[in-house]
Amino acid sequence: MLNIQIFGLKNSHATRAAERFFKERGVPVHSVDLKQKPMAPGEIRRFIERFGLAGLFDTEGKAYVDAGLKYLKLSDTEMLERIEREPKLLRLPLVRAANRFSVGQDEPSWKAMLAGLR
Repeated sequence: MLNIQIFGLKNSHATRAAERFFKERGVPVHSVDLKQKPMAPGEIRRFIERFGLAGLFDTEGKAYVDAGLKYLKLSDTEMLERIEREPKLLRLPLVRAANRFSVGQDEPSWKAMLAGLR
């Protein structure tokens, strides 16, 4: 059985696109709204290992610019705290299927996840 986890925000266009992508293919998803429940430290660590902490930030997003992060030099701990407080800083959605991961709206990665899990 496929187990797809989508971490995102309910009002995020990209998160809804990921949910729709998998549902249209008959794949059940477990969605986690990061406004309601922040990611567990172990879960975020798995994404950081794959993409690096900087790779998770939406550097073009309004939340990133408004927070002044282009000009601040923060430690990794401070950056993680920012993510926890403000999930809009992330390139959403974060998708996990077994040991496959994707960040942002990335249909080619989602297709690869499905191909590798069937």
